[in-house]
Amino acid sequence: MRILVVEDEKALNKVLTKHLKKNGYSVDSCFDGISAKEHLQSDAYDAVILDIIIPGMNGFELLQWMRAGGSDASVLMLTAMDSTEDKVKGLDLGADDYLTKPFALEELMARIRLITRKRTGNRSNIFTIGDLSVDTEKHTAVRAGREIILSAKEFSMLSYMVMNKGRVLSREQFLSHLWDYDYEGASNMVDVYIRHLRKKVDEGHDRKLIHTVRGNGYVMREES
Repeated sequence: MRILVVEDEKALNKVLTKHLKKNGYSVDSCFDGISAKEHLQSDAYDAVILDIIIPGMNGFELLQWMRAGGSDASVLMLTAMDSTEDKVKGLDLGADDYLTKPFALEELMARIRLITRKRTGNRSNIFTIGDLSVDTEKHTAVRAGREIILSAKEFSMLSYMVMNKGRVLSREQFLSHLWDYDYEGASNMVDVYIRHLRKKVDEGHDRKLIHTVRGNGYVMREES
């Protein structure tokens, strides 16, 4: 899941970005509404953590612009404003959730998991396909009762695939959703991680879950 953090308090922005990356998210950050708009115009984000009082273009204005332009990125609004009027305005403009400062990082993570479930239609933090289950809260993956040991990036890729099971994902989609704005690594990085996942997830099992769709990308699905 790729997240854009829009927060003008630099210390808080740094803490949020560091904590999200530590938990396996791909994160870009900026400090004002104009920069946020530029990020959103050039890249695809699954979620935006958006402060209301930011320079250049406030959070309400940015959110209104996003929804008018058809963006379906989930939006979690962060603000020191805790009045009912401000919350109602944000939600009516298309925000998915609202968190008032100060807040605990654990609550922030729980709310991100909540908006992720809303996007996927899943009612819990556990996503399954066949005998594989992926718990996005505990960061664990289990197949046929056996835990799979994964790196942070491997877990992010596996989570992305199981959340989009049955859907063919291109290399470009993997890069745009799982690597941040500054990534300048090898162009075959997606293929490298897919090989890692196949070895850890599918090796030793008769029924494979990770499949190549030649010329298009990869898909996670059950095949008889």
